[in-house]
Amino acid sequence: MREWIEQQEQHNLCSWATLSQSSRGREQPLEPCALRTCFQRDRDRILHCKSFRRLGNKTQVFISPEGDHYRARLTHTLEVAQIARTIARALRLNEDLTEAIALGHDLGHTPFGHVGEKVLDALCGFRHNEQSLRIVERLERNGAGLNLTWEVRDGIVCHTGSRKAQTPEGRIVHFADRIAYVNHDIDDAIRAGLINQNDLPQDCIRLLGGTHGERIDVMIADMVDYGRQYRAIGMNDDIHEAMMALRAFLFRTVYPRALDEKDTQKVGAVLSALYHYFNRHIDELPEYYKKHIRTESEEAQKQSEARAVCDYIAGMTDRFAISTYSELFVPKCWNIK
Repeated sequence: MREWIEQQEQHNLCSWATLSQSSRGREQPLEPCALRTCFQRDRDRILHCKSFRRLGNKTQVFISPEGDHYRARLTHTLEVAQIARTIARALRLNEDLTEAIALGHDLGHTPFGHVGEKVLDALCGFRHNEQSLRIVERLERNGAGLNLTWEVRDGIVCHTGSRKAQTPEGRIVHFADRIAYVNHDIDDAIRAGLINQNDLPQDCIRLLGGTHGERIDVMIADMVDYGRQYRAIGMNDDIHEAMMALRAFLFRTVYPRALDEKDTQKVGAVLSALYHYFNRHIDELPEYYKKHIRTESEEAQKQSEARAVCDYIAGMTDRFAISTYSELFVPKCWNIK
């Protein structure tokens, strides 16, 4: 079956697609699967790992919302995967590789969303795309990593920032991530009452559409047109500028207000307290977080211990971070029911 799928890729995918047969492979050699290509296998490894399941209780923008319909990090990931697969299929690129990258791109996100990432960055230097790569290479499966293909790992670490993925499928996820969060964060912000439809930049709305679905359709169609015309991944200037203007609008008007100053300070207090506590009590970390602590010198040990603590906290869900903080710092006699 795998060989038949690989043959179908050669016949059906476009000339600039990434073929499963042409993968650069894995760090640890692995016997090929009889049924799945290497990229299908990577997708399944990500889908079944613990870090992926934890995304269901990690904040996207709104922390512990009262409503049931706000996005969490998991639903964001699924929306990115859907958008990316649609683009890949339309351009006859490798849909399995695209999906694997999309499903793994945010595994390294912290609890409490953007606020949590800022806190950990200030404490120990942190970028969620680099942490996503660290998870699949070193932390999952009790410290053994998922042993993914080079193409999937490259797409994961390059999904944000200035680094450009080496495959067109990885570059699709870079754009799909922005298409997804720009649109669903607008949707959630309107639901939360932070903004209304009339607050959105009207020149962008006239170009992209007045509804969530219309804007996504326009952006996807533009990427497909661009790809067919230039054999490259990108957007035409007018659509890209409108998308980035909406993104700037969110950073200016929504994200700073999604969490008030007091709650922001509380998140900082919780994560800082956990970080400093576990730095003083390394022995309380789960064993697989301690596997990569270096002992060849005192300085190396100190740095790697701090990294292990960062790994542990970054992997926490919102709920687990709060419960761990309560267990460590809140007297049990205060738990009044």
